[in-house]
Amino acid sequence: MSTPLLELKNIKKDFFGNQVLTDINLTLNEGEVLGLVGENGAGKSTLMKILFGMNVIRDTGGYGGDIILNGQKVSFASPFDALAAGIGMVHQEFSLIPGFTATENILLNREPQKKSVIAEVFGPRLNTLDRPAMREAADRAIDKMGVHIDGEMVINDMPVGHKQFTEIARELSKEQLKLLILDEPTAVLTEREASALLDSIRGMSERGIAVIFITHRLQEILDVCDKVAVMRDGELVNDVAAKDTNVTEITRWMVGRSVDAAAAAEHRAPPETDTVMSIRRLWVDMPGETVRDVNLDVRRGEILGIGGLAGQGKLGIPNGVMGLYQAGGTVTFDGRQIPLNSPRKCLDSQLAFVSEDRRGVGLLLDESLEWNIAFPAMQIQDKFLKPLLGGMIKWRDEKAIAEVTRRYIDELQIRCTSSKQNAKELSGGNQQKICLAKAFALEPKFLFVSEPTRGIDVGAKALVLEALKKFNRESGVTIVMISSELEELRQTCDRIAIVSGGRIAGILPATDSSEDFGALMVSQVV
Repeated sequence: MSTPLLELKNIKKDFFGNQVLTDINLTLNEGEVLGLVGENGAGKSTLMKILFGMNVIRDTGGYGGDIILNGQKVSFASPFDALAAGIGMVHQEFSLIPGFTATENILLNREPQKKSVIAEVFGPRLNTLDRPAMREAADRAIDKMGVHIDGEMVINDMPVGHKQFTEIARELSKEQLKLLILDEPTAVLTEREASALLDSIRGMSERGIAVIFITHRLQEILDVCDKVAVMRDGELVNDVAAKDTNVTEITRWMVGRSVDAAAAAEHRAPPETDTVMSIRRLWVDMPGETVRDVNLDVRRGEILGIGGLAGQGKLGIPNGVMGLYQAGGTVTFDGRQIPLNSPRKCLDSQLAFVSEDRRGVGLLLDESLEWNIAFPAMQIQDKFLKPLLGGMIKWRDEKAIAEVTRRYIDELQIRCTSSKQNAKELSGGNQQKICLAKAFALEPKFLFVSEPTRGIDVGAKALVLEALKKFNRESGVTIVMISSELEELRQTCDRIAIVSGGRIAGILPATDSSEDFGALMVSQVV
């Protein structure tokens, strides 16, 4: 019997006394594709950080158990050791250099060089880059994916899906690659791009590259993986052949209960109220998004969904209205015109925004959960402050800050060690819940929430969507929810607007069929 490529034996890990992994045992053979699934906070990312030798593991006391690669016990002091051993990883959050081209990112620190007479005398630092050889090497890596991206395009100008493919191409360009870890690679991809990536994973497998594929899209696991490993609360609860299971069974193993997403749907007639926000002739200059001429009326007290294919403009609308990207047109809220390109004016008008970019825009990663949740309301509304000396001085009300943080930790079931824990130490799904809590603490009249369930497991998705509905019902907040997941929009919203070609193609009640919405998505608005 051949030696497995990888064996994980009795892997354990705790963070500051909080046990996050308990006796994980896994085996992976050459060319095998393993689907690793579990709720956010189940321990998937921590396990992969151990395997990839990431510094955060060493800096927090290391781990227990053994990693065996090609029959030899290994212990990686850093990701460079893992890379040298043939292990590559594409992280959930991008690690690209914005001002560089795709080719430059793919071959960073491994560029082919032209030697010169001067360099022979004064040393290799005077070598120059061999640009044609770089393009050729990058094109070979891109070809391995079976997806076309422009190697000369600067990362800043790329749509988000192409950035993901650039990350993957960077790993495929490494000749010694034996094992590739993909952490939520399809979360930012369109259906067509995701399908192309699954084909690429099959190609890697045929070339003998093993893949660990982490995703919350469970059907993708069944479509491409040889076996499925399910984690829950830091333990491995099942490890089965993909052909022997199904989505319902995997979901039950993940959450320890049956989750029927369709049961969460609660349709009501769209409220026949007055218009609270009116958007006219909106254009937005946002890379990768097309917003040309958006006209949209939002009714007071409703949950309005905005859907559409990637790049057609749905993400650009809230980013433009809230002033994160240059925009033009007019936006009227509660009878008053809101100045564009001024985030503070929007916040002062009691608008709030949960961005799709939780790490770049949404969180203070090096600060505590308390500071993340309370700071915007403190800064904008003077909440959680105690006046001293007749109001001449304002001091933080630590008790009130702790109370509001504990309230949202309980309500949103945020998995953390305490309210003092730093945001960067939470899993992606729990970070998303902190972004929601921060917006809720502002108690806005109007909330934009963009891709609220991206990268979140099925159990957390139901909880987040229910929290939005509860916030809408109990606080009377008007919500505009932007999502790539049509079915989630249909379960959560009263009406859904579809964006195509930078304009609103149509608005339908959420009860209309998926086929009707699909027809709007592919329509060309003139």
